[in-house]
Amino acid sequence: MFVLSSMIAKKLNYLFIPILMFSVANTSLATEDEKMKILEKNRNTVTRYFEEVWNQGKLDVLDEILSPEYINHSPGFENPKPGSEGLKPIVSAIRNGFPDLKYIIEKLIVTDDYVAVYVTMTGTHTGVFFGIEPTGRKIEVHQMQFERIVDGKMIEHWRVTDDLSMMRQLDQIK
Repeated sequence: MFVLSSMIAKKLNYLFIPILMFSVANTSLATEDEKMKILEKNRNTVTRYFEEVWNQGKLDVLDEILSPEYINHSPGFENPKPGSEGLKPIVSAIRNGFPDLKYIIEKLIVTDDYVAVYVTMTGTHTGVFFGIEPTGRKIEVHQMQFERIVDGKMIEHWRVTDDLSMMRQLDQIK
């Protein structure tokens, strides 16, 4: 009986090990598939942020892609409100100063909770820009931004802009 049980056990092991391996592999694939969906969703959120909000001026998109708790850690002015209501005036002010504003995504690194993006901002200064009267000058400025994303919505933002270069291009400093 022991020999028969041992032989049956060996045969059963040969049956169950591939099934177990398939099951683990399938779980792993599901996890990877889920991760890929999160990465794609995060990439789409940040792409929409630049293309629809900044390039096209669709401020209502902010209500879709920003968390109500969104914090702008580098707003350009003091203490904007959290959420989309704090960012809308900033976008409007910059787009008023540069009506042909264009952001080009140069580099994009996406994780499950952060997106790092290197962009080039271009435009022609034909409107008042944070108190600077129109100069008619074209600008090309580089920025590095980090966006923290939770459940497909941006919740925190950090930005570093080459402001010195921008002020030189606007003939505000030598």
